[in-house]
Amino acid sequence: MTIKIIGAGFGRTGTMSLKQALNTLGFPCYHMDQVDKKENSGHINFWYQVSQSPEGTQHSWDTVFENYTASLDYPASCVWRELMVAYPDAKVLLTEHPRGAEAWYKSTISTIYAFEARREFKIMHAILPFVPKFFAMTRELIWRRTLKNTMDNPDAAVDQYKKHIEEVKATVPPENLLVFSVDQGWEPLCKFLNVAVPDGTFPKVNETAELKKIVDRVGFGIYSVLTLGAAAIIWLIYTIAL
Repeated sequence: MTIKIIGAGFGRTGTMSLKQALNTLGFPCYHMDQVDKKENSGHINFWYQVSQSPEGTQHSWDTVFENYTASLDYPASCVWRELMVAYPDAKVLLTEHPRGAEAWYKSTISTIYAFEARREFKIMHAILPFVPKFFAMTRELIWRRTLKNTMDNPDAAVDQYKKHIEEVKATVPPENLLVFSVDQGWEPLCKFLNVAVPDGTFPKVNETAELKKIVDRVGFGIYSVLTLGAAAIIWLIYTIAL
């Protein structure tokens, strides 16, 4: 297999719905949710190495893409320029949030950025052995290199979102680019990829509510563990003192 479709859009722009659509159309799709799959051992290390390399560096991309013909979402979309060089015959899909830049920001800040910004997750980054490398990768590739450290400033983040879209449009030849919103459905996507429109409605995956639940559950779990750990230490100190 080789990459035929390069996703250049930010995460939280309908990429999970589009991933399911591409899978249906016969383009196995690599997405952030593939990075830490059990069967994809080594992918976190690969993306960590990408994050520690200068922008523009070429890597053995087939290490992670060998079973896929499309890529979407972070971290792959952070290296869309590099992938265009590595896969010159691939087409580029630029996803936009159906409700605009402000809606993209609201979705991002309340879901995936919470894993970076909230205090309990910062503690988790430091104490769990497998976590620091993953979050070091996301911090460098997504929040610093792609979003330019703008997420704590809504206006700056929205401006960066819009600037990214214009950069992709200015870089990719028009005949090789589809600017796509998932509310457009099958027609423009299938026309761009030169495939038949399948039966059934276009996939609609609303991750926001579920991601918020995960953020809250994991955050509560971390605080619970820390509280129990602190109580155990206090009890031990008290017992020794006696």
